[in-house]
Amino acid sequence: MANPKNIIKHQFKKGESGNENGRPKGIPNSSKRLTRLLELVQRKKNPVTGELEDFTTIELMDMAQIAKSLKGDTRAYEALLDRLEGKANQKIDATVREASPFKPIDLDVPKDNGTG
Repeated sequence: MANPKNIIKHQFKKGESGNENGRPKGIPNSSKRLTRLLELVQRKKNPVTGELEDFTTIELMDMAQIAKSLKGDTRAYEALLDRLEGKANQKIDATVREASPFKPIDLDVPKDNGTG
C-alpha cells in the first residue's frame, strides 16, 4: 500500500507545474497545425471546368479521391459515399435453426445447493 506521506510530498501546489520544460505557450497543438495546413490555398486547374481556381488543400484531397473513383477505384467511391451518406447499417441474421448436426451433451455436473 502507498505511504500517505510520500503521496503528499509529490503533490503540486496551486500554480505549480509538474512539467516545467513542457510545450511553450504560443506553440500550436497538432490539431491547429493540421487545420492550418489543410486550409492553405493553391491555384490549380479545375478538373471539371479546366479553368485556374483557388483550392484549399482539403479540396484538392477531395478532388483526388473523386478522380480515383472516376477511374474505377471502388474503395475510393465507397469512401466518398460513406462520407456523404454515412456508413450503411449491416444486419446480422442470428436465427437458430432447429435441425442441428450436433447433439447436446449431458454433462453430469453437480448442482450448487447453496452450501458453497
